[in-house]
Amino acid sequence: MRFYFAAFLLAFAAHAQSLRPKDVREIGKQGSGAIPRLTELLKDPGTDIRLEAVKQLTDLRALDALILATRDNDPEVQIRATDGLVNFYLPGYVQTGTIASIKRVGGSIKSRFTDTNDQVIDPFVTVRPDVVTAVGALARGGANMESRANAARAVGILRGRQAIPDLLEALRSKDTDVLYESLVALQKIRDESAGPKIAFLLRDLNSKVQIAAIETTGLLKNREAVPDLIEVMKRAKDAKVRRAALGSLAMLPDEKTRPVFQQYLADKDDKMRAAAAEGFARLRNPADLPTVEQAWKAEGKGSPRVSMAFALVMLGRTEISEFSPLQSLINNLNSAAYKGEAVPFLTELARDQAVRQSLYSALGNATKDEKIGIARVLSVSGDKASVPYLEKLSRDPDTEVAQEGLRALRNLQARL
Repeated sequence: MRFYFAAFLLAFAAHAQSLRPKDVREIGKQGSGAIPRLTELLKDPGTDIRLEAVKQLTDLRALDALILATRDNDPEVQIRATDGLVNFYLPGYVQTGTIASIKRVGGSIKSRFTDTNDQVIDPFVTVRPDVVTAVGALARGGANMESRANAARAVGILRGRQAIPDLLEALRSKDTDVLYESLVALQKIRDESAGPKIAFLLRDLNSKVQIAAIETTGLLKNREAVPDLIEVMKRAKDAKVRRAALGSLAMLPDEKTRPVFQQYLADKDDKMRAAAAEGFARLRNPADLPTVEQAWKAEGKGSPRVSMAFALVMLGRTEISEFSPLQSLINNLNSAAYKGEAVPFLTELARDQAVRQSLYSALGNATKDEKIGIARVLSVSGDKASVPYLEKLSRDPDTEVAQEGLRALRNLQARL
């Protein structure tokens, strides 16, 4: 009996050794019934086998198995498992995520991160807590820095609030990608309690990290950092750092910064003029209206004009007419160059009922792009009165408008 059992073990071992990635792909073709077998293959000694198992499990949307795969000791397996988890909630992510640029160098891997990092799940999507826990653990202590940076990016995409302690721990790293991805993740999650905890990075020697820290400080409304931001702006030699600092100050309205905004409203740098206008907008002092209006009329560049229009509406110009600042912002929803600025400005403005009312009236003669942009605005800043307008957009004859209207309606209802 022992002889036969030993022979069985030898035969099983020989079979395991002969298993190839293409065999794993064949197993995956069996559908959901293959999940238990693929999960077992996550224990295989061959990295190529485990990698292929993760790919198949991603296609089969097997969350429990992918969570298990994040505990692998190989960084590429960790990365692919992380991207598989994100792909469950953001279909198509595995085609655009980090894994597309992975290269193995000897026994390690290298991945290329891009600055394009604006993906995030819709607010109505609920992520399982154990998914966020698994990805957060990798951001804190993955097998290498690429795995950690990739996990930090995933936390942001999933709006993983419970992983904020992991992101803050990741900020103790010295790796640029880990720091940058962790900061951007905090921007997406928008938990203002994290703001003061990143202040030590405002003077980071790496400009990419420093700019991300400056921008995050503004988005997380850390008013305690105003003196530091003014100091950074004064001392910075890098124009991008100065712009980021003034932009962040513009998000932290403080009467002490009024002279700063006044100084840069006529600056030769387009982005500095734009940021100064945004600062005046959020100070919300009607006495500033003539100053900003004069600057708007004299401005010839597109981006500062968008910011100045935002400021004018914030200071009370909420009417809709052919050349009004609010109509100008709505018109920019049709512009590939400026819609990325117009949507967040309108989203902020639409917190005011008078602006929302103007947007409702604008929908009657709106273009396709204007309807889509206004739907996105109302999904974030709308209230119960916005529901009928989004319901109508969800039935629009244009399928893209209808899809965006339905998506906006679901996001709004999840928030109400």
